[in-house]
Amino acid sequence: MTVEAHLESLHKKHVALEEELHALRTAPSISDTEIAECKRRKLRIKDEIQRLKSSVH
Repeated sequence: MTVEAHLESLHKKHVALEEELHALRTAPSISDTEIAECKRRKLRIKDEIQRLKSSVH
């Protein structure tokens, strides 16, 4: 997999997690722990995207 393809895949995952996070925030029975875990996963992907972008340049 090329770096560009990997970045595209990570961007898609990041968008999906953003949508999941929105759904979790609007669900009445979701705990703060579940929301925090989703935020952590999203942040890990964002960090990976930044790391890959900086290694390409």
